[in-house]
Amino acid sequence: MPSLLSLFAASEVSAVAGPPARAERLWHETLAHPGVTVFVADGDGCIAATCMLVTAPNLLRAGRSHGFLENVVAHPDHRGRGHGRAVVRAALAHAWASGCHHVLMQSGRVDPRVHAFYESVGFVPGRRTAYVAARPVAPGD
Repeated sequence: MPSLLSLFAASEVSAVAGPPARAERLWHETLAHPGVTVFVADGDGCIAATCMLVTAPNLLRAGRSHGFLENVVAHPDHRGRGHGRAVVRAALAHAWASGCHHVLMQSGRVDPRVHAFYESVGFVPGRRTAYVAARPVAPGD
């Protein structure tokens, strides 16, 4: 987990969970949650890239599961070496082997290289429209 948190901190994608005890609890919950698989690529003793696949049952699509790809992160020092591609391909292979109908993912990044990367590993933009409902801000948040 320390290597994963270090990767997240270096990526500047989003704030990591803190304090450490909370992060540790969340990590154990993640690993214990049915349908959640975390993929990592080793980069000289550290985690160079990671992603998380969440699969969920589905009564439609002939009962085939949905897959959701989340937390796709590559360490800035290891980008361009195939680590991100490896974890995403492994997640997709796992989804197909698990009988998923499709894998959905969203990106809030504006960098065209990020979108080119996702397209290069098989994601097609524009096939779906994404909507996001943000959690209301409570006093003290």
